[in-house]
Amino acid sequence: MTNEELTVSTIRMLSVDAIEKANSGHPGICLGAAPMAYTLFSRHLKHNPKNPNFFDRDRFVLSAGHGSALLYSLLHLFGYGLTKEDLMRFRQHTSKTPGHPEHGVTAGVEVSTGPLGQGIANAVGFAMAERILAQKFNMPDCNLVNHYTYALCGDGCMMEGIENEAASLAGTLKLGKLIVLYDSNRITIEGSTDLAFTEDVGARHEALGWQVLRVNDGEDTDAISAAITLAKSETQKPSLIIVSTKIGFGSPLEGTSKCHGAPLGEANVKALRKALGYKFKPFEVAPQVTDYLAEFAPVFAKYESDWNKIVKSYKTKYPENYEEFQRWRRGTIDFSELDHIYDMPAKNEATRASSSRILNEIAAKNPFVIGGSADLAPSNMVVLADGGDMSAAEAGRNIHFGIREHAMGAICNGMYLHGGILPFCATFTVFSDYMKAAIRMSALQNLPIVYVLSHDSIGVGEDGPTHQPIDQLEMLRAIPNIKVFRPADSKETAAAYESAWTGNSPTAIVLSRQGLKQLECTGTNALYGGYIVEDSEKPTPDVILISNGSELALAVEAKRMLAQDNIDARVVSMPCMELFDIQTQKYRESVLPSNVRARVAIEAGRSTGWYKYVGLDGECCCIDAFGMSAPADVMFEICGFTADNVVKLAKKTLRTANKAAAFIPVSEDEDAE
Repeated sequence: MTNEELTVSTIRMLSVDAIEKANSGHPGICLGAAPMAYTLFSRHLKHNPKNPNFFDRDRFVLSAGHGSALLYSLLHLFGYGLTKEDLMRFRQHTSKTPGHPEHGVTAGVEVSTGPLGQGIANAVGFAMAERILAQKFNMPDCNLVNHYTYALCGDGCMMEGIENEAASLAGTLKLGKLIVLYDSNRITIEGSTDLAFTEDVGARHEALGWQVLRVNDGEDTDAISAAITLAKSETQKPSLIIVSTKIGFGSPLEGTSKCHGAPLGEANVKALRKALGYKFKPFEVAPQVTDYLAEFAPVFAKYESDWNKIVKSYKTKYPENYEEFQRWRRGTIDFSELDHIYDMPAKNEATRASSSRILNEIAAKNPFVIGGSADLAPSNMVVLADGGDMSAAEAGRNIHFGIREHAMGAICNGMYLHGGILPFCATFTVFSDYMKAAIRMSALQNLPIVYVLSHDSIGVGEDGPTHQPIDQLEMLRAIPNIKVFRPADSKETAAAYESAWTGNSPTAIVLSRQGLKQLECTGTNALYGGYIVEDSEKPTPDVILISNGSELALAVEAKRMLAQDNIDARVVSMPCMELFDIQTQKYRESVLPSNVRARVAIEAGRSTGWYKYVGLDGECCCIDAFGMSAPADVMFEICGFTADNVVKLAKKTLRTANKAAAFIPVSEDEDAE
């Protein structure tokens, strides 16, 4: 057995041993894809395990994240610092080897993967970021940014719609440094792919503008290596290398779905060892393999040292460019230089228009802010003035993602994780459903992606219930570790951007289509998430009106009307529940004192999440049914978003809370409510 053959067998057995010990995992892909993964890591991947984060490394994305044991075995053998004990704790609490790869947990894991198709879309984002930085900073005599992005995916990734969206954009942009290895074993959990998947994947990708290469024997490392070499030589197209493999190779369950998502079992592992001629104990690595892989270490170290020489030369020849490159890598925005974004416009303004102006002012000082929309940029108003367009020929700042929301969010995750880019993306609020999986992955990985979501409510009007977001705010708020900002005016929109790009989690900035009043009482206090915008005359208010977005002005108007009936109201703006909820108990009590139980929440969305603020005695002026096709002003009136209705609800909650029964006249009509 050659050193290479023994190494591939070691990768296979370490993966299987980890899965057996955990009694959980996916051995099939580990056994079938081991030769191609080994070939990539040993012969082609520009990486240095001793410094996994050196900037000009090639990026590798395991899109088929269920094959994590395969990746962990590679990282262990190639010297990334994963120990035998780490492999033995596969899928255990607090281990460095979780069930699916997690960015920030394991050195060498570029992005958290697992939801199929997300990883390959992330890889497109990595390749786009490399393209942008290379065109910005490379010089004829000095390629500061020059690396490939590789992804390993399986049949499941190819079935997901997000893969087609991402692949279509990659082909359009001619991302020649994107190379995808497709582990084609034709088996999924339910059995043969023929049950549900008979398309010609290669022909589809050729139609999308990809170079397609085929390796008929997944055990032939030389053929795999030759295909990767051909892929690297193609500069005008991304490459898909279809490698025909056998799931569960070498085991008695080879070629069946039984080895996809469950341990092989003791007897089958014993048979596998015999079939592979592998004589070593579980988690044991032959000295021969250790010595063999040690020979690669100088090559890997040279990748980084060669780049360091390029950096040194670049810094000497182009010092200003180098400083700018470092600034892009830091990706931090100094909002102390941007106080003017809080200036109030002279007239009513839709928050999408406020967002456009503020985003452009931020981007003008921070050229690493790059993004775009799912074919809605004029409506979302996210076009960066004089930013140019990203295309196959130009690395402009305005990205035309096309009508591909699923891929758009995942691509932004990849762009951010690549480094050097601070991305944003935009669509209508109602279509955030399409991006939910990617937004969730942003939150899980603590990525400060900005999701600009315009057309925030039934104010969409005539487009009707298919386009009127009713439940999307609650959907977004249900995701842990995300900030959902629904600003009431220009100043709160500025606060949304400052909060988004000074934090370490994603932010959804939810914006109005229609023009909104500019309120004197709003401002930077919006950074607390919730704050008093108009207070009561009394030390303790009779009722608290809590609102955000276009409805905040409605609450202010209702306060005036209540005062005519000697009811003293406090108006609280709640643009971001998540920020308010993490303030000190003392601050939250100062805004929403617990002894005031008469409260009304006003928001043109579902009422579900508001009860934590209004309690059992409070009322919600919300909408808990789908909308209808009608002009916006008609919609708001029909759905009860009027000052008169807010006043009625305020009086109702006062009676319920027994706060003002002695001085509020109760009409028969109000009792009927």
